[in-house]
Amino acid sequence: MALDRPAYRIKRHLLGKPLTTERISDEKLSNRTALGVLASDCISSSAYGSEEMLRILVPVVGAAAFTLLMPVTGAILLVLVLLTLCYSDVVMIYTRAGGSYVVARENFGPNIAQIAAVALLVDYIVTVAVQTSAGTNALISLAHLAGGGWTGLDHLQLPVSVAVIVLLAYGNLRGIREAGRTFALPAYLFMAAVGLVLLVAGVRGLTGGLPQADLRADGVVPLGTPGNGWAYGASLFIVLRSFANGGSSLTGLEAISNGISAFREPQGRNARRTLITMSCVLGVLVLGVSALAHWTHAVPYTDGTPTVIAQEAHLAFGSSMLGTAGLVFVQLATALVLYTGANTPFTGFPFLASFVAEDRFLPRVLTRRGHRLAFSNGIIALTVVSLALLLVTGASVDRLVALYAIGVFTAFTMAGAGLTAYHLRRREPHRKLKISVNALASVISAAVVLIFAVTKFTEGAWLVVVIFPLGVWALMRINREYRREAAALQSLRSPGADRPRFRRHLVFVLVESLDLATLKALRYAHELRPDEIRAVHFAIDEAYGRRLAARWEATAATSVPLELVECPDRRLRHAMRELAARTTADRTTSLTVLVPRRLYPNALGKMLHRGTGEKMAKALVQLPHVVVTILPFDVSQALRELEEGQPPQPE
Repeated sequence: MALDRPAYRIKRHLLGKPLTTERISDEKLSNRTALGVLASDCISSSAYGSEEMLRILVPVVGAAAFTLLMPVTGAILLVLVLLTLCYSDVVMIYTRAGGSYVVARENFGPNIAQIAAVALLVDYIVTVAVQTSAGTNALISLAHLAGGGWTGLDHLQLPVSVAVIVLLAYGNLRGIREAGRTFALPAYLFMAAVGLVLLVAGVRGLTGGLPQADLRADGVVPLGTPGNGWAYGASLFIVLRSFANGGSSLTGLEAISNGISAFREPQGRNARRTLITMSCVLGVLVLGVSALAHWTHAVPYTDGTPTVIAQEAHLAFGSSMLGTAGLVFVQLATALVLYTGANTPFTGFPFLASFVAEDRFLPRVLTRRGHRLAFSNGIIALTVVSLALLLVTGASVDRLVALYAIGVFTAFTMAGAGLTAYHLRRREPHRKLKISVNALASVISAAVVLIFAVTKFTEGAWLVVVIFPLGVWALMRINREYRREAAALQSLRSPGADRPRFRRHLVFVLVESLDLATLKALRYAHELRPDEIRAVHFAIDEAYGRRLAARWEATAATSVPLELVECPDRRLRHAMRELAARTTADRTTSLTVLVPRRLYPNALGKMLHRGTGEKMAKALVQLPHVVVTILPFDVSQALRELEEGQPPQPE
């Protein structure tokens, strides 16, 4: 620890002791923990999915929206069944992180797979912003309903959401297992809370004591007139738009396939069991919230609060002290699960990004595990971009939903299409059924994408429509650069390619002053055994150059003469390039340039000394037949030896 740098000591203090690579298997998630961690995003979507459907229906058809809500919810549940069957196939066939990206890559090739990659990456980024914003809405709704209309938290919408994202990033940087233990509980609390609301509402409904919301309250979404909606022929369009909005209830369904690497062995079987459990829970929650909205006429508010699910809890529990306690429990559980639902991308995004990076479509730095075995660079990248999105949209759930479903349903489309192609090439039991299910899932998902792109284009969907082709182009451009570099670096494979090609080898030692760092470089130059060694000083200050030359001649420390190169225009790098180019112009001479680098013990030492040598080295790297080597010298070690009364040594 004493030798660790201050930055590392701070990192160790914040994140804990580093974990060794051998501990990766210990960081896997059990099925129960995985359900809490990976399913939080999906399950928590039920908190606002029904509300998003009503936001489309209520302004057009008024109170009839609560009748239409149930068939639209039924259609959503049918899609849920299809996608669950589709992704059950995915996790059994492709037992590695990547989900629809892997499916598309294996069946359509790496270039087409980048559509799925961009879709998933965009989905993860938007998920973080949506879930945290919705979680903050839950807290504001609690203040509004339990506090007698108090909305003092409104101005905290954005800062609270930002703080939650930072906290989630910190938790995940500490490691997968610790994040799982921290973030699994809220999912179960939310299931219990919604279950309690449905139970109490059911009992009160059977006894005739369940009240309805006031559709004319201040701030609610204005009610339309059913006759006008149908008269304008808007029925099918509105229902389709509501269906697309309700598709936000299914976001997060892909998280298990994307994070399958986090499961214990056998990964496929454990992931499928967790997926089916998650889908059943989600189906019950979505149906329950929609049915309760149908009975209570809980209607969305224009500013997003109080939310529909908060109104349902308030109507079910009543205004008594016990009812208020129940409302507090439901809203806190809802806020927690929404916040921890934002944690799912912190598990899935880094795994997916590392997998895409392994295919050389993203920077390879995303494949590295960090201090606590998490993919730290992926976590940091996700945090930065999602915070930027949150700031741009002002943490508005309604604005973010327009960006939300396009990404995830594009991924659903790619997964269904890929599995259809997979089963078409094979002869296996139930082949026709599997083809039909996956093809239908792909077509319906594509229809949702199209509906969203058209109906939400002016509300922000245009951004995703523009980002998609740009994102695919960027990933393919990165891949092309990697392939070009690999082709260039691997082109020398002829026998004896490692043998020297030059008749003469020169070594230049760049001299700034006569000191231990320079002597170390000269000593190393002799060890290279070149044909000639030259100590070179570029004289931009003639008086200093003369003093250095005089001191050099007077010392017996070196046998190499000092060469002064005039540099009247003070363009050091230009002068160095010209000298190196002249030296190697005959194409038979190779040149090694040694640059002493003095390492100073503190920030003050670094500030007081220039890094001229490194800048000159960079000016030479593109010259043919020239090799640049930087030789570090620890000034702090020389200072310690001097303080101890020992003569400092050049090494």
